[in-house]
Amino acid sequence: MNSLGIKKPNKETKVVVAMSGGVDSSVVAALMKEEGYDVTGITLKLYDDTKQSKESRQCCAGQDILDAKRVSEKLSINHKILYYQKKFKSEVIDSFIDSYAAGETPIPCVQCNQTVKFRDLFRYAKDLNADALITGHYVSRIQKNGQASMYRAKDHNRDQSYFLFNTTQEQLNYLRFPLGEIEKSETRSIAKKLNLNVADKPDSQDICFVPNGDYSSVIKKFRPESFKRGKIIDLSGNQIGEHEGIINYTIGQRKGIKISSDKPLYVININAENNTLIVGKKENLEIKEIFLRDLNILAAKKEFNEIVNIKVRSTGRLLKSKINFINNNAKVKILDRETGISPGQACVFYSKDKVGDKVLGGGWIDKTFNNFLST
Repeated sequence: MNSLGIKKPNKETKVVVAMSGGVDSSVVAALMKEEGYDVTGITLKLYDDTKQSKESRQCCAGQDILDAKRVSEKLSINHKILYYQKKFKSEVIDSFIDSYAAGETPIPCVQCNQTVKFRDLFRYAKDLNADALITGHYVSRIQKNGQASMYRAKDHNRDQSYFLFNTTQEQLNYLRFPLGEIEKSETRSIAKKLNLNVADKPDSQDICFVPNGDYSSVIKKFRPESFKRGKIIDLSGNQIGEHEGIINYTIGQRKGIKISSDKPLYVININAENNTLIVGKKENLEIKEIFLRDLNILAAKKEFNEIVNIKVRSTGRLLKSKINFINNNAKVKILDRETGISPGQACVFYSKDKVGDKVLGGGWIDKTFNNFLST
């Protein structure tokens, strides 16, 4: 059994490494090469980046493809580029725009992992007869009796399990995450030691198709009608102002409301059907229950205790909750205090065991409920 848990000598084990051009995936490719595996690097061309600025810190952009190619040449591994622009436009960008137009706050990185990366790249790796697909995600994977489980990464500040909740069991069995048990600082040290050209490259921060975080410009390009003016109302239903398009706002937002008040006002709800924003005080943001759709469950139901930890945003804390499953949906009662939860985000389930925080699955937040209204 080799280090990947595959019953083959390293040199006879063929692996595909998803190379984004960043330091994490580059180090993963280097580690696989050092261990003697038969490595092929794959970089995805996902969108038209002809207007990318030098200041933009994105993934899968033109410079990233060039960086991935340079790393592959230095490591003397095969490198391929897959052109997935059409798939990415229809399944990630369009979904992102639809979600914002519906008053939600989408997470395109989850959609990207779910579609072009862990579905299409997964199939491509299988077609190459690769034994495993390797990525630079910070998530831990434990395999027992041929069945893999996902855990939060050792470095909780870098943990990406939230973004991978929609991974299927078949994909998880095939995937490997070598960085799950190391700190980010160690990854950079490895890159410097190996003299990789990306050792000091900043981490990507922007959504890849949203230059400099200006998502409204992307939506305006494809869906200009989303900028229609509408009413801003208070919790009593009184109009107290006018907004410039619901896509300019997210749940919990404070800036940009432009209404004077004795206390700061926050966006409490976005009603896309009547093009209305509902605003209130900070205490009105507290959410008691959420309704989830399109669940992906990675664990047996017996692993769900009466109290389950959840995450409702990528940088959020673990919250205690009770889950009531309804077919492929769920109603979640949040036992801790949490504010500003938005439809369109993900809710990921975790359970604590002797290994760590195990990912049980998750779903998409469809509705939220508090003491004042539901979305």
